[in-house]
Amino acid sequence: MEYKLLKNIQGPSDVKKLSESELIELAAEIREALFNRTTKIGGHFGPNFGAVELTIALHYVFESPIDQFVFDVAHQTYPHKMLTGRAVAYYDDAHFGDVCGFTHPDESEHDMFYIGHTSTSVSLATGLAKGRDVTGKKGNVVAIIGDGSLSGGEALEGIDYAGEMDSNLIIIVNDNEQSIAENHGGLYKNLEELRKSAGTCENNLFRAMGLDYKYVEEGNDIQTLIKAFSEVKDIDHPIVVHVHTQKGKGYPPAEKDKEEWHYAIPFNRETGEKYGGGGESYSDIFADYMLEKIKKDDSVVCVTAAIPGVAGLTEVVRGLMGKNYVDVGIAEEQAVAMCSGIAKNGGKPVFVTNATFAQRVYDQVTQDVGLNGSAVTIVLYSSSIFGMGDATHIGISAMGMFTNVPGIVYLSPTNREEFMAMLDYSLEQNDHPTIIAVPCDGVNAAEYDVAKSYGEFNKYQVCEKGEKVAVLALGDFFNIGRKAATLIEEKTGTKATLVNPRYASGVDTALLDELIKNHDTIVTLEDGILEGGFGQKIASYLGGKDVKVLNYGFEKRFYDGISSSEVLKMNRITPEQIVEDIM
Repeated sequence: MEYKLLKNIQGPSDVKKLSESELIELAAEIREALFNRTTKIGGHFGPNFGAVELTIALHYVFESPIDQFVFDVAHQTYPHKMLTGRAVAYYDDAHFGDVCGFTHPDESEHDMFYIGHTSTSVSLATGLAKGRDVTGKKGNVVAIIGDGSLSGGEALEGIDYAGEMDSNLIIIVNDNEQSIAENHGGLYKNLEELRKSAGTCENNLFRAMGLDYKYVEEGNDIQTLIKAFSEVKDIDHPIVVHVHTQKGKGYPPAEKDKEEWHYAIPFNRETGEKYGGGGESYSDIFADYMLEKIKKDDSVVCVTAAIPGVAGLTEVVRGLMGKNYVDVGIAEEQAVAMCSGIAKNGGKPVFVTNATFAQRVYDQVTQDVGLNGSAVTIVLYSSSIFGMGDATHIGISAMGMFTNVPGIVYLSPTNREEFMAMLDYSLEQNDHPTIIAVPCDGVNAAEYDVAKSYGEFNKYQVCEKGEKVAVLALGDFFNIGRKAATLIEEKTGTKATLVNPRYASGVDTALLDELIKNHDTIVTLEDGILEGGFGQKIASYLGGKDVKVLNYGFEKRFYDGISSSEVLKMNRITPEQIVEDIM
């Protein structure tokens, strides 16, 4: 495609020069550019295709960056990037690496924040508005929120505060009737009621919270949107503009199956076939395990917070689970506190989420679960450097956060059988909360004995007995440790001791005391931040002993746009570097 219009868009001022027919053609070119990028390298598909017209209208009416936009999650901002001078990153394959998948102030003055998590836009926007007012600045502040983000507690906190503001704030609710999977929560019943009544029904969540309100049915019609946004521009009080859009618009498979096409790996545009993937995954293992468990035990409840696909909980699987499956929407705090209540009344709750989203539940894990000793099982995906993309979605802080909460048993399995055994153990005990970090470096089969029970806390597993050097390799880094141990023997002729710690939350003092009798170097490896992590617990215990301790993990920083292999090398976590340090 030639992209006749898009190639001439260097900023919002160029959008304003276009005629009505040219704006429609621009929308078509943007979708073609979206296809060009997503078919080849993947990305958030449905949110961007559904927000093309809305984004064009925003930049046609408002004066970014004087008028400030905050896009919730920022996973629907590919069109925004195209209209603010970054279109080449979408229509020219050589420039794909020029932009990240979210808004980023380092990329453009039109991006207010680096955002990759949900439900923050309204709160951030209230802050921008307050900052504007106290410093005497001008301009509109516009929050754009959708894809289920209203179900997040912070979104409601922001709307609640906005309801008593007395200056300009525009909240655009991009209502495409969908989160990643289907929406959950009572407030979506009200959104449906508002849609059906064209915004006129008496029951109105936004008006009830003190906000002005405007409804727009034709959310994918540019001229309708331009008219609506022009009417609220420079308004002197907070208002919600409720816009009804179609997620995935412009690609029939995405319009039909919104969940499958929320995010897409590279795919064939003609057939919709997605490339890559396949093979055994922990998502499939977990989903199959939970189905079997629920069939045998009706007290087991599987809880998610709007990301069931992470754990293989497809629409079919969810249907088979029936009442034993709960999706609380984008509300991790609700999920964890609810799980504590389920456990209190004799149920067996399993909350499954991504580690990067579990950051939001530190308080509930500490107070509602840990302090109360509730037998809740939390299954963490992506608590690893493997598979990382950018700084918004890295889960390597999880271990340091949760292993230091009293009463929490944090287990790090190294293989399929160990993962399932830990799930079994956690669900069958009623004494304490358990967090299980799902391995992220592929599915491996057990090569050493797998324990059935983990009630003897902090007892590590010695997999290979040796001398002089002991390698304690936790979870995902067990294979790196095993390779390092093999390399040590090749280089020195002395067999190293290889240990699978299994427990990230405690120290096997008895084993350490035994090891230092014939080992002069203890090596620890962990897939997490070193400070406050597993290795430092080992080093602290051995601090007064006559032994050297080498800790391998990550420096405390945001790893942004760096491959996992590069991060490992940066932190000297390759078998060759580890052996070099030991030598």
